[in-house]
Amino acid sequence: MKKVNVLGTLPQIVCCFLVMVFSFSAQAQQIGSPLEQSPHPFWSNVRFGGSVGLAFGNGYFNGALSPSAVYDFNRVLSAGVTLSGAYAKQNTFSATSLGGSIISLIRPIKEIQLSMEYEQLNINRRFEMEGGNLRDQYWVPALFLGIGYNTGPVVTGVRYNVLHDSNRSFYNQAFMPFVSVYF
Repeated sequence: MKKVNVLGTLPQIVCCFLVMVFSFSAQAQQIGSPLEQSPHPFWSNVRFGGSVGLAFGNGYFNGALSPSAVYDFNRVLSAGVTLSGAYAKQNTFSATSLGGSIISLIRPIKEIQLSMEYEQLNINRRFEMEGGNLRDQYWVPALFLGIGYNTGPVVTGVRYNVLHDSNRSFYNQAFMPFVSVYF
Protein backbone atom coordinates (compact mmCIF):
# COMPACT_ATOMS: atom_id res chain seq x y z
CA MET A 1 0.00 0.00 0.00
CA LYS A 2 1.43 3.37 -1.06
CA LYS A 3 1.47 6.07 1.63
CA VAL A 4 0.84 9.71 0.76
CA ASN A 5 2.60 12.19 3.04
CA VAL A 6 -0.03 14.94 3.29
CA LEU A 7 2.07 17.19 5.52
CA GLY A 8 5.00 17.00 3.10
CA THR A 9 2.93 17.79 0.02
CA LEU A 10 0.53 20.39 1.49
CA PRO A 11 3.06 23.28 1.66
CA GLN A 12 4.17 22.66 -1.93
CA ILE A 13 0.55 22.54 -3.13
CA VAL A 14 -0.38 25.76 -1.31
CA CYS A 15 2.75 27.46 -2.67
CA CYS A 16 1.92 26.39 -6.24
CA PHE A 17 -1.67 27.59 -5.78
CA LEU A 18 -0.53 31.02 -4.55
CA VAL A 19 2.03 31.44 -7.33
CA MET A 20 -0.60 30.50 -9.91
CA VAL A 21 -3.19 32.90 -8.47
CA PHE A 22 -0.83 35.86 -8.18
CA SER A 23 0.86 35.38 -11.56
CA PHE A 24 -2.46 35.20 -13.41
CA SER A 25 -3.95 37.97 -11.27
CA ALA A 26 -1.16 40.34 -12.30
CA GLN A 27 -1.76 39.53 -15.97
CA ALA A 28 -5.55 39.75 -15.62
CA GLN A 29 -5.46 43.18 -13.95
CA GLN A 30 -4.52 44.67 -17.32
CA ILE A 31 -7.77 43.42 -18.86
CA GLY A 32 -10.08 45.18 -16.40
CA SER A 33 -13.66 44.22 -15.64
CA PRO A 34 -17.07 45.83 -15.22
CA LEU A 35 -17.35 43.69 -12.06
CA GLU A 36 -15.11 46.19 -10.25
CA GLN A 37 -17.65 49.03 -10.77
CA SER A 38 -20.44 47.52 -8.63
CA PRO A 39 -21.63 49.35 -5.47
CA HIS A 40 -21.20 46.11 -3.44
CA PRO A 41 -18.08 44.70 -5.09
CA PHE A 42 -17.53 41.63 -2.91
CA TRP A 43 -20.95 39.94 -3.05
CA SER A 44 -21.64 40.99 -6.63
CA ASN A 45 -18.47 39.12 -7.63
CA VAL A 46 -19.41 35.87 -5.82
CA ARG A 47 -21.00 33.06 -7.82
CA PHE A 48 -22.67 30.06 -6.19
CA GLY A 49 -23.13 26.64 -7.74
CA GLY A 50 -21.47 23.27 -7.77
CA SER A 51 -22.38 19.82 -8.98
CA VAL A 52 -24.64 16.85 -8.29
CA GLY A 53 -23.70 13.33 -9.28
CA LEU A 54 -25.74 10.15 -9.52
CA ALA A 55 -24.81 6.74 -10.93
CA PHE A 56 -26.47 3.37 -10.49
CA GLY A 57 -26.57 -0.04 -12.05
CA ASN A 58 -26.88 -3.72 -11.19
CA GLY A 59 -26.20 -3.71 -7.42
CA TYR A 60 -24.33 -0.39 -7.62
CA PHE A 61 -25.22 3.12 -6.43
CA ASN A 62 -23.14 6.31 -6.21
CA GLY A 63 -24.46 9.76 -5.27
CA ALA A 64 -22.58 13.01 -4.66
CA LEU A 65 -23.37 16.61 -3.77
CA SER A 66 -20.77 19.40 -4.01
CA PRO A 67 -21.99 22.97 -3.40
CA SER A 68 -19.41 25.71 -3.92
CA ALA A 69 -18.81 29.44 -4.07
CA VAL A 70 -16.23 31.26 -6.18
CA TYR A 71 -15.11 34.87 -6.17
CA ASP A 72 -14.46 36.47 -9.56
CA PHE A 73 -11.41 38.72 -9.25
CA ASN A 74 -11.98 39.75 -12.87
CA ARG A 75 -13.04 38.08 -16.17
CA VAL A 76 -10.00 35.81 -16.16
CA LEU A 77 -9.40 34.69 -12.56
CA SER A 78 -11.70 33.17 -9.90
CA ALA A 79 -11.04 31.28 -6.66
CA GLY A 80 -13.30 29.63 -4.12
CA VAL A 81 -14.23 26.79 -1.82
CA THR A 82 -16.28 23.62 -2.19
CA LEU A 83 -17.89 21.29 0.34
CA SER A 84 -18.39 17.73 -0.83
CA GLY A 85 -20.19 14.63 0.26
CA ALA A 86 -20.64 11.30 -1.49
CA TYR A 87 -22.00 7.82 -0.85
CA ALA A 88 -21.27 4.62 -2.79
CA LYS A 89 -22.59 1.09 -2.33
CA GLN A 90 -21.90 -2.08 -4.27
CA ASN A 91 -22.99 -5.47 -2.99
CA THR A 92 -21.12 -5.96 0.33
CA PHE A 93 -19.09 -2.72 0.15
CA SER A 94 -20.15 0.81 1.10
CA ALA A 95 -18.25 4.07 1.45
CA THR A 96 -18.94 7.68 2.38
CA SER A 97 -16.73 10.71 1.89
CA LEU A 98 -17.00 14.16 3.44
CA GLY A 99 -14.60 16.99 2.86
CA GLY A 100 -13.82 20.19 1.10
CA SER A 101 -11.54 21.86 -1.37
CA ILE A 102 -10.09 25.12 -2.57
CA ILE A 103 -10.27 25.86 -6.27
CA SER A 104 -8.80 28.35 -8.71
CA LEU A 105 -10.29 28.95 -12.16
CA ILE A 106 -8.54 30.66 -15.05
CA ARG A 107 -10.28 31.60 -18.29
CA PRO A 108 -7.54 32.65 -20.76
CA ILE A 109 -10.29 33.00 -23.39
CA LYS A 110 -14.06 33.07 -22.85
CA GLU A 111 -14.67 29.48 -24.00
CA ILE A 112 -11.80 27.73 -22.14
CA GLN A 113 -11.53 27.26 -18.37
CA LEU A 114 -8.43 25.86 -16.65
CA SER A 115 -8.75 24.72 -13.05
CA MET A 116 -6.65 23.60 -10.13
CA GLU A 117 -8.40 22.12 -7.09
CA TYR A 118 -6.89 20.81 -3.85
CA GLU A 119 -9.29 18.49 -2.02
CA GLN A 120 -9.15 16.74 1.37
CA LEU A 121 -11.65 13.93 1.97
CA ASN A 122 -12.44 11.87 5.04
CA ILE A 123 -13.23 8.36 3.78
CA ASN A 124 -15.28 5.79 5.71
CA ARG A 125 -15.33 2.34 4.12
CA ARG A 126 -17.25 -0.74 5.29
CA PHE A 127 -16.86 -4.28 3.99
CA GLU A 128 -19.57 -6.78 5.02
CA MET A 129 -18.08 -10.25 5.53
CA GLU A 130 -19.30 -13.53 7.05
CA GLY A 131 -17.14 -13.19 10.16
CA GLY A 132 -18.17 -9.57 10.75
CA ASN A 133 -17.74 -6.18 9.22
CA LEU A 134 -14.42 -4.55 8.43
CA ARG A 135 -14.32 -0.76 8.77
CA ASP A 136 -11.69 1.68 7.61
CA GLN A 137 -11.50 5.46 8.12
CA TYR A 138 -8.79 7.82 6.88
CA TRP A 139 -8.05 11.19 5.22
CA VAL A 140 -6.90 11.33 1.61
CA PRO A 141 -5.77 14.32 -0.48
CA ALA A 142 -6.44 14.98 -4.17
CA LEU A 143 -4.98 17.60 -6.49
CA PHE A 144 -7.02 18.02 -9.67
CA LEU A 145 -5.81 19.82 -12.79
CA GLY A 146 -8.62 20.37 -15.27
CA ILE A 147 -9.71 21.89 -18.54
CA GLY A 148 -13.25 22.65 -19.59
CA TYR A 149 -15.43 24.24 -22.24
CA ASN A 150 -17.31 27.29 -20.90
CA THR A 151 -20.85 27.96 -22.21
CA GLY A 152 -21.89 30.66 -19.73
CA PRO A 153 -22.98 29.24 -16.37
CA VAL A 154 -22.16 25.65 -17.41
CA VAL A 155 -18.64 24.26 -17.84
CA THR A 156 -18.06 20.72 -19.16
CA GLY A 157 -14.63 19.15 -19.09
CA VAL A 158 -12.19 16.66 -17.65
CA ARG A 159 -9.87 16.78 -14.64
CA TYR A 160 -6.92 14.66 -13.56
CA ASN A 161 -5.92 13.82 -9.96
CA VAL A 162 -2.11 13.99 -9.83
CA LEU A 163 -2.18 12.47 -6.29
CA HIS A 164 -4.42 9.51 -7.22
CA ASP A 165 -3.83 6.39 -5.11
CA SER A 166 -5.80 3.39 -6.39
CA ASN A 167 -5.86 1.80 -2.90
CA ARG A 168 -7.10 4.83 -0.95
CA SER A 169 -8.76 7.37 -3.26
CA PHE A 170 -12.54 7.62 -3.14
CA TYR A 171 -12.55 7.91 -6.93
CA ASN A 172 -11.55 4.75 -8.78
CA GLN A 173 -9.77 6.58 -11.64
CA ALA A 174 -7.43 9.57 -11.85
CA PHE A 175 -9.25 11.04 -14.89
CA MET A 176 -12.76 12.31 -14.21
CA PRO A 177 -15.25 14.11 -16.43
CA PHE A 178 -17.08 17.02 -14.80
CA VAL A 179 -19.98 19.39 -15.32
CA SER A 180 -20.17 22.45 -13.09
CA VAL A 181 -22.80 25.17 -12.90
CA TYR A 182 -22.33 28.62 -11.34
CA PHE A 183 -24.82 31.49 -11.09
